[in-house]
Amino acid sequence: MFYLTEQFFSIQGEGKYAGVPSYFLRTGGCNLNCPGFGTCYEMNGELRYGCDTYFAVDASFAKIWQKIEQSSELIAKLKDEFQIIGYRPHVVITGGEPLLYYKDKVFYEVIEWLVSQKILVTFETNGTIEIDFKNYPAYKNCVFALSIKLTNSGESREKRINSRALRSIVSYAKESFLKFTIDARLIETTALAEINAIREILPKSDIYCMPVGESRESIVKNDKFVFYFCMAQNFRYSDRLHIRVFDTTQGV
Repeated sequence: MFYLTEQFFSIQGEGKYAGVPSYFLRTGGCNLNCPGFGTCYEMNGELRYGCDTYFAVDASFAKIWQKIEQSSELIAKLKDEFQIIGYRPHVVITGGEPLLYYKDKVFYEVIEWLVSQKILVTFETNGTIEIDFKNYPAYKNCVFALSIKLTNSGESREKRINSRALRSIVSYAKESFLKFTIDARLIETTALAEINAIREILPKSDIYCMPVGESRESIVKNDKFVFYFCMAQNFRYSDRLHIRVFDTTQGV
């Protein structure tokens, strides 16, 4: 059994596959909170801070998450959705942190089905969870967008960087790349040193950098800094197309 917070058809807005029509499955729950990203929301009269998908991270929202207890029901839903779309799109599994469920029987059955249908599957993950690729081989056929968190996330290094998990994913996965969410302040201080430290772990991985922000307004505060940072360091700039278009991170 696992939880979904939403599922929808859209266009991938970030990373290597930005611009690709994609069907999103967003899972509920995460092993990080990332208060440093500064998205403010209210829960039971209390102001809290987290990432732009706080509604899929904070367990206080669990009562409105959808419980998936049988893979057959979700697979049937996906078949219907793909028929309406007219083709089988790229599928992005995001969160929260979707790999919290990687051993879950129902979750894994869905992944096996997607892979069996030759559908391109991308996991958007913080890269902290080590996958047992030997006993769960379907993950070898997936793409992993490794959204490793830096100090601007507000999380400790011990929580946000798992070298063994990262090396394992890069070794076994069909494809992987690094994706960092950075802002002007981090660029002016430790961004390059932090990214270079991760490059020592994964020296051959492509690097994408994108601006922090849950809205158009917040992205504009950081995008030019990230743009010039990528030019200076020979990294790849990733915009956040869904936020540019819709000014939100939910349902798009």
